[in-house]
Parts: sequence; C-alpha cells; structure tokens
Amino acid sequence: MKKTVAKFEIQYVQILNEKGEVDKKLEPKLSVKQLKEIYKWMVLERTFDNTALMLQREGRIGTFAQSLGEEATHVGATFATEKVDWVFPDYREHIAFMMKGVAIKDLLTHWGGSEDGMKLPKNTNMFSVCIPVGTQTLHGVGAAIAAKLQKKKFASLTFVGDASTSTGDFHEGLNFAGVFQAPAVVVIRNNQWAISVPRTCQHADWGGCQTRAETLAQKGIGYNINSVQVDGNDVLAVYSVVKQAIDNAKKGKGPTLVECVTYRLGPHTTADDPTRYVDSKTLKQWEKKEPLTRFKLYLKKKKIWTEQFEKQVRKEAKQLVDKGVAEFEKHKPKPTDMFDYVYEKLTPNLKAQRLEWE
Repeated sequence: MKKTVAKFEIQYVQILNEKGEVDKKLEPKLSVKQLKEIYKWMVLERTFDNTALMLQREGRIGTFAQSLGEEATHVGATFATEKVDWVFPDYREHIAFMMKGVAIKDLLTHWGGSEDGMKLPKNTNMFSVCIPVGTQTLHGVGAAIAAKLQKKKFASLTFVGDASTSTGDFHEGLNFAGVFQAPAVVVIRNNQWAISVPRTCQHADWGGCQTRAETLAQKGIGYNINSVQVDGNDVLAVYSVVKQAIDNAKKGKGPTLVECVTYRLGPHTTADDPTRYVDSKTLKQWEKKEPLTRFKLYLKKKKIWTEQFEKQVRKEAKQLVDKGVAEFEKHKPKPTDMFDYVYEKLTPNLKAQRLEWE
C-alpha cells in the first residue's frame, strides 16, 4: 500500500511591487507617521552603511559588513517588534541596533575593534553582534523558551543569513522552537550569497552551492513550524508578515520561520571583491528592485513624500551619523584591554606581554 500522509506548501507574500504599486487587500494599516518613520530608518541605514564603508577604506575602522540593498528586511522586521521583544542579530543588522536604542558610536566602536561597543544598555533588549554563522538561532530560541517558562510576554526575533540554514545550529534551534512551541520568529535574510557561494545550484552540478532546497522557508516544515517566504525588498510585506508572526508567538501559537528574498548589492564584507564572482547583469537586475526607491514611489503615490521631506530626512540622517563618528573617534581604548577580557586568569607569558603595554 502507498498513500500520501502529508502535504505542504510555502506561500510567497508581496504587497509592494517594484513600481511602488500596492496590493490594497494586503496593505498594512500604518499611519502617515509610521510610514515616515520606516522611510527615515531605511535612509539612516543607507547613510550609516555608506559612511562606515568610507571609514573602513580610510583605515578608521576594521573590516565591515555592509547591508546595501537589504534595508527592507532589516527595518521591516525590526519595526514589527515592540520594546519588550528581544532581537538577536548576525553582523549586518546595524539598523536594528539603532532602532532598539543602541548609539551609533557604540556600533562604530565595535567595528573599530573594541568590544566596549557591545556593552549594550540593559533596556535595549538587543543581543550583541554575532559573527559565527547560525549560532544566534540557538540564542534567540533559547530566550523564547525562557520567556515561555517564566510566563513573560515577549517574543524573540532572530536574523540569520541564507548560509545559516545549512548549519547544525540553525536546525537544532528550529527543532527546539517547534518542540517547545517557543514564541520565536526566525528571519532568514536570503541575500543569495554565502560569501562567494551562490544560493542556487543552477550552474553548480559539481555541488558548489549552498543547498538544493527549492525554498529556504521549507526547512521549517520538518519541525512543524509556520513557514513563509516574503519579498525581502518590500518593507510592507516584511513588516506585515513578521508582525503577524510576533503577535502569534505572544498568543501561544508557536514559532514562525520567515524567508526574506533579497539581494546583497555590495561585497560580503570590505575584505571581499564580489566582481570576481557576481554576474554584472544579475546585479543590475536586482539594483532595479532595491527597497528604498520602491518605498519612495509608494510614499509619492500616497502624497506623503516631498522634496522637502527627502532633504530633511537625509540631513537628519547625516547629522546623526556624523555625530556618532565624532563620538566614536573620541573613544581611545587601552592596549591592555586585549588581555583583560579573554582569560579569567592570565597565563605567565600573557602577563609578561601585558606588562610591556603598561
């Protein structure tokens, strides 16, 4: 005997297309003030990104991971959280830190090589930058399980990249999320690249791709987790889907896995040269889909965007970033700090080295 015992499907959600046209049936009920806030955050992320790149090229900070082209995923998802919710980032969600109350100077201090920047204020409900791929899934789900056990009404929002979905920590985290019905939302920022390894296997019969799964969202199905794919360059769709997921989590309806389909328009980090492996034609196609222009078109159609509004938003963003840079460059960490936060008790040779710096 043969019979089908289970069937699954993955829904794709888009509310705002590349022309700024909106699906009225799915359009979220956001006030003019909220729509302006979203745009301001997206502009601030782009401004910070450009400035940080310049600082790195001038040797004023270390290796930096840009977020160019991924603003809708970062801003839309974080905007869906409440103050009580916790956010667990990887290394691209710079704007999420700012949206949760972390100062720009602290972000730059971190990327400048000092861990003083990740001594986050207790009221931010933000975890520190996570460099290892996928490990933050465990942190986010663990926090959500703790919230459930302690009967606290908050959800966790975890950001991971597409490469993370091929790691053991990611799957272990999802399994626990499903088993414990944790109030957790995991957002996959599918920017199509794991450094230089492509997401798809279209031209990689030899195995040089991340995964042969048709979607990344479907990886949640095996753990009985609500799973959905969304246009990651559509800030309205990202916000709506993640907001619903967070609301469901707080109501005890379990975790959600959200795959945001976007594209990395810049390098993996400033230590990378994407021209060696990114097809220029594909890049140009995705540049036409970038989220900031799309959302601006939407605001224009709603008669919210004006030239004066644009000038003011960009002026404020530049002022905030410039202020953060100035404050960061006043911070002078001591050389001995490198010895003070690794071992509980220094080894004899490290003690000797530390003395040389005093």
